[in-house]
Amino acid sequence: MYKKGFLKFIFICLFILNITFLEASTLSNKFYYAKKNYITAVLRNNHKKEIKYLKQLVIYGTKLNKNVRKYKNELYRLDKSIKFIEVSSKKKIKFKKSYPKHKSKKNKYSIKSVYVKGDSIVINFYKKIDKKYIKFFEQKKKNRYYDIFDIKGNFKDAKPTVLKIDGVNRIKIVQYRYKTLRISLQHRYNLKTFYIINKKQIIIKVKIKHIKKRKKLKPIYKKPTKKRYVTLAKHNKFNSNNKVIVIDAGHGGKDSGAVGKGRRYEKTVVLNIAKNLYYNLKSKGFKVYLTRNRDRFVSLRYRTRLANRKNADMFISIHANAARRARASKAHGIETYFLSPARSNRAKRVAALENKGDINSMSYSSKNILLTLLNRGKITSSQKMAIDIQSHMLYSLRKYYGDKILDGGVREGPFWVLVGAQMPSILIEVGYISHPSESKRIYSKQYQKIISKGIANGVVAYFNKNK
Repeated sequence: MYKKGFLKFIFICLFILNITFLEASTLSNKFYYAKKNYITAVLRNNHKKEIKYLKQLVIYGTKLNKNVRKYKNELYRLDKSIKFIEVSSKKKIKFKKSYPKHKSKKNKYSIKSVYVKGDSIVINFYKKIDKKYIKFFEQKKKNRYYDIFDIKGNFKDAKPTVLKIDGVNRIKIVQYRYKTLRISLQHRYNLKTFYIINKKQIIIKVKIKHIKKRKKLKPIYKKPTKKRYVTLAKHNKFNSNNKVIVIDAGHGGKDSGAVGKGRRYEKTVVLNIAKNLYYNLKSKGFKVYLTRNRDRFVSLRYRTRLANRKNADMFISIHANAARRARASKAHGIETYFLSPARSNRAKRVAALENKGDINSMSYSSKNILLTLLNRGKITSSQKMAIDIQSHMLYSLRKYYGDKILDGGVREGPFWVLVGAQMPSILIEVGYISHPSESKRIYSKQYQKIISKGIANGVVAYFNKNK
């Protein structure tokens, strides 16, 4: 009986030792597995997994009586909100995340009050602030200008607060994000605003005098009466001396010219610009004629013949450019050409699009000889005129559209529409009708009015320089 009891005791001890060994080996495997995964997470810069496997290393390392201080320190460095709760008797570790408690409203809501005082918006804080607490930027949407102030802080009464300043169309206040209060000022004109930081206060000032004095923008032109032509000519510094200008709207009728997306026809765009230019030049005292005033086909020979018959001082042909499908999204900008044998491949390509009416039977060398003979007397004056008109078009358009308007420059080109004109003559490409965004722009009435005003100013500049 004694032997049997002893054997049973030994068997139980061996069983317990075996279980303990198995548990220790399992914990050891888990520890090294967690260590391997932690190193992988560090290499991949994955912070979430780093925290996960560091927690496992602390738990398994504590149970295996290993020194886990470095893992605790690293875990605290990654996430300072984690706290360790250690139960020493069972060698267990728990993790608890600590969240900052708002002791008072002063801590939760950092902005005390927002109100209007005269022509200023006053923002009061509970604590001292610096320039990092405010960011300012401007936006333009359609015909509205926005001055936007992003202020660091929370304001309890952001939703019910209403701000109004005489001379500003609308002021909007909103808690844009948890720690960002946004104040936006909306107006028809670009406001002049500035801000002052004063200890616990930000003051946003608006220059109201600037707004009240500014007049509404008038349309670029109104169809003038005969009386208006006389009065404008008298008060205009430039004396036109009965200068005659012929404006040629390219293509027309059966010849639609280039076609853009959404059936935007070149013939329609250029006719609208030609009409706008007609009224602009009339208002400056010039005698102006159009080769066509409606959608009809006009031969190339007739266009310059009209200019010669009217003894014109200037001939301006208006067109819109186009590019191949492969380059349609890249090619854009305005260009001005004067008559001369083409020296660049680009000028030849553009000329090939426009020369679809006459002189098709002539050889290339014959065309170049004819161009040189016809153009010899007026090449210099045509070039000067092209430079003045190109620069004034760019100036007028960039005031409204900025860097979206690309300068294609002044170029030479064999445009047969200019052949036979006995006066300085140019061809203007008002933009690319094949370009997705520029096509929309040149089809808009605003763009057509602005570019026609720029061309008219260029004409005046040319005559002032070349009296």
